[in-house]
Amino acid sequence: MSESHTTTDHAKIKKWVSERNGVPSTVKRTERGGHAGLLRIDFGPKEEALEEISWDEFFEKFDESHLQFLYQDKTKDGKISRFHKFVARDKT
Repeated sequence: MSESHTTTDHAKIKKWVSERNGVPSTVKRTERGGHAGLLRIDFGPKEEALEEISWDEFFEKFDESHLQFLYQDKTKDGKISRFHKFVARDKT
């Protein structure tokens, strides 16, 4: 069985995404007033609905939205996994 983890550590998130050739992105139609909307990671090929944003903008929205990053390092058969999602931070 594959194991998942959660983190809010910016360096860990950036490293995980970079190791999989992903880029921080936002869904274009959800942007408001020049600020990032829904966050996504684009692994390519580039999706038309996504716009690449800076890590600074990504983490500003990530923290402002009180998110944590749920991710998996390896699939159950040992391959590198791209599975991830953004979930609400625990209220503890």
